[in-house]
Amino acid sequence: MTPTGRRGLAIIGGGKIGEALLSGLVRRGGADGILVCERSPERAAQLAERYGVGTVELGEAAVRARVLLLAVKPQDIDVLLGRLAEHVDTGHLVVSVAAGVATARVEAALPDGVPVVRVMPNTPALVDEGMSVLSAGAHAGEEHLDEAAALLAAVGQVRRVPESQQDAVTALSGSGPAYFFYLVEAMVDAGILLGLPRSLAADLVVQTALGAAVMMRDSGEHPVQLREAVSSPGGTTVAAIRELERHGVRAAMTAAIEAAHARSIELGGGSGRDRT
Repeated sequence: MTPTGRRGLAIIGGGKIGEALLSGLVRRGGADGILVCERSPERAAQLAERYGVGTVELGEAAVRARVLLLAVKPQDIDVLLGRLAEHVDTGHLVVSVAAGVATARVEAALPDGVPVVRVMPNTPALVDEGMSVLSAGAHAGEEHLDEAAALLAAVGQVRRVPESQQDAVTALSGSGPAYFFYLVEAMVDAGILLGLPRSLAADLVVQTALGAAVMMRDSGEHPVQLREAVSSPGGTTVAAIRELERHGVRAAMTAAIEAAHARSIELGGGSGRDRT
């Protein structure tokens, strides 16, 4: 029999992505009904103080919360599932954000029939601009996807894909923020090389990146059209783009995302050392 007293959400794992989701959820709806389960007592105390949430042990989390959000590294998922199995039943919804870990792997470790939803979020959830992509496991229906989507919509945009596309999603949007940070870092360094103060170069690049992102989101135009609108014949932008092409930046980006995709698949096999 499923206990009737369960409600709310328990975030199991208080690392970067767990905290990103926690912070956004607390900003949107407050701390009521949210629990955190974190194996480091120091980290648990830090999160409790920072966000005003209750911290509990794993068994208590499963007793008190209906939705269990697994926010641990993929190499830790099997140990967690082994400990969690005795505490969950079909009245729970298990939402996993462990990169590369298939729903079948989670389901195999839990009692039969437990609904599992796999999610690939990203760290801009910290500022309510995340992108979370959902896939249903064998026992998860539309109502479970709807519930997971409503939860994650508090911290940004949500999309649904077949699970076969999740490793590509991981490579593109899960790791994607780091690609933009890398590009911004390079542009700021170039500004310094040209004689600008670091703070001014950073302000120029960050605001330019923000404005360009909003234009892409809101204009409805293809990125090629937007780029061409800035590229006057024989002008500075054309000269810059020519150098980017000459140095193979487009090919390098494709290769980088392909490498992230391959790594996501490897992590799903449980042999990885890091998440992203």
